[in-house]
Amino acid sequence: MQLIEKTEDLEKFCQALTLREFVCVDLEFLREHTYFAKLCLIQLASPQESAVVDPLAADIDLTSFFNLMQNKSVIKVFHSGRQDIEIIYNLSGKIPAPLFDTQIAAQVLGFGEAVSYESLVNAFLHLELDKSSRLSDWSKRPLNQKQLAYALSDVTHLAEIYPRQIQKLQQQNRLGWIADELAALSDPKIYHTEPTEAWMRIRHRSHNALFLTLLRELAAWRERRAITKNTPRQSLIKDDLLLNICAARPETKEDLAAVRGMRRDMALGKIGDEIIAVLQKVKQLDKTDYVTPPALPLPVADTSLYELLKLLLKITSQQQRVVPHILAPEEDLKSFCTSPTGNETFLHGWRYDIFGHRAEKLSRGEIALVYNPEQHRFGFIDISKQPA
Repeated sequence: MQLIEKTEDLEKFCQALTLREFVCVDLEFLREHTYFAKLCLIQLASPQESAVVDPLAADIDLTSFFNLMQNKSVIKVFHSGRQDIEIIYNLSGKIPAPLFDTQIAAQVLGFGEAVSYESLVNAFLHLELDKSSRLSDWSKRPLNQKQLAYALSDVTHLAEIYPRQIQKLQQQNRLGWIADELAALSDPKIYHTEPTEAWMRIRHRSHNALFLTLLRELAAWRERRAITKNTPRQSLIKDDLLLNICAARPETKEDLAAVRGMRRDMALGKIGDEIIAVLQKVKQLDKTDYVTPPALPLPVADTSLYELLKLLLKITSQQQRVVPHILAPEEDLKSFCTSPTGNETFLHGWRYDIFGHRAEKLSRGEIALVYNPEQHRFGFIDISKQPA
């Protein structure tokens, strides 16, 4: 097993990988106590070579690794790679390219929504992984051979699985099916958190413009503070407490201290000053700067069509052995039911051939869903061709 702890060794290894068609990449990291993940290990493998890189080593510069991530002649293969890609983006300012995600590929090969790496290894290679080192603290040194072997297996098996997935995708003419998902994974926007949009990740049930504006401003304040202090946003102040503050709308720090879930020492300290300042700022906003409340639930007729389309989508995805959201995102279904734009993803390309044309016919009342109890499966009847 090759453990790389020096810049010179990393440069030589990355140079060798530039001659390969693809390289499998996995990272071990910690983020329980920080806003930004702490990179602890880098695992790299091609069919010819593999190594574990120690980014915490005293004498190592990761420039050659980041250059490899930008080498257009080498495909970077991840499994469920969003967090790994985010770390590379935060450290280098660039998204690895070109890239491939074996979990996304598995979604169009009939493995379900979020197939694990262990399941994929078992399905393709008929191997059982030793998970005993999974919960290691990867920041502690030295790491033992068992830990390093476990970490390296995250890419050595992937180097065998990736070509097999490509072969299956080509055999089923589905290689193009994952293009949109991979393009989304390559979009820097999903790795850049805009503080003013942080509120959108918080679950709530409000349709009140003032409440939502307070939530937007408080969530933005929390996000900026968490970034500055490099601390997890939830350890600073939890979502539930933000919602309670928005509902209570305290005017003073004493009022803030009375909000359910708020610690008195925090309310009366610097954080309390900052929260009250945010709330006072919202009071000065013109109502044109308020958040526009989300749309109300669909009308009854549109809801009925939406439920029918969801059933059609479920049936189609099962028949095609592909996860539903790849065929048709939920928001596109809702848009199609209420105010179709023609830009819905399932109205174009291969998605239209598989699902979109049936969705259009169902919405026009031209087809009906039928269940065959003998075959235990659904089918379709073209009503437009039935005798009156």
